[in-house]
Amino acid sequence: MAEHTLKGKNVLIAGGAKNLGGLIARQAAEAGANVAIHYNSDSSRADAEQTLAAIEAAGGKGVMFQADLTVPANVTRLFADSEAALGTIDIAVNTVGKVLRKPIVETTEDEYDSMFDVNSKAAYFFIQEAGKNLADGGKIITIVTALLAAFTDGYSTYAGGKSPVEHFTRAAAKEFADRGISVTAIAPGPMDTPFFYGQETPERVEFHKSQGMGNQLTQIEDIAPIVRFLASEGWWITGQTIFANGGYTTR
Repeated sequence: MAEHTLKGKNVLIAGGAKNLGGLIARQAAEAGANVAIHYNSDSSRADAEQTLAAIEAAGGKGVMFQADLTVPANVTRLFADSEAALGTIDIAVNTVGKVLRKPIVETTEDEYDSMFDVNSKAAYFFIQEAGKNLADGGKIITIVTALLAAFTDGYSTYAGGKSPVEHFTRAAAKEFADRGISVTAIAPGPMDTPFFYGQETPERVEFHKSQGMGNQLTQIEDIAPIVRFLASEGWWITGQTIFANGGYTTR
């Protein structure tokens, strides 16, 4: 059996500048990994630089790259640049997502296209490039959403855009299995980050809290250790969507 630890591993994190991605990057470095951070826009650059500094302070080698991952050629380049900087990538984590709460009858074509480009298309080609480039025994992990097991209004393009990732994950788990690569998805509940609050009223925030253990939202600190586990000792879990949400939803 291959060694399943993060020490000396090369980790690529899409959306790795801040919030959950930033914490995953920091924890990976603390566990002995080298980390490539992807960030999408100039507005995240300062966060990416802070995360990079934390990686280096933890003793790991770190690099950062800006890219719009809705363009497949940019995903290809991200993997190539990360490998050139760190060596062969062992673990690829995609935390990228875009949320929209809007009734179906009010959703524009541009909004639909943008939501599926970010949540589905980028995720597909990230998994594709990981399958082409990861070392044998590698790990691919995508962050999806607990709404995949919800029956609710307003999130048709968010839950809808994330839902194909489950099928991508299952197919990739079978296709990459002979190389010992595990492929998983994690479905957090509503997370206590700025990503969430812009879509919700205070009343709905309280409702979301009421659906989880202890009347609280999912914290990024609840999810990052699960990523670390799947990327190491949890390697035997593959093709699964893990609903890590404090009881918010299940199937």
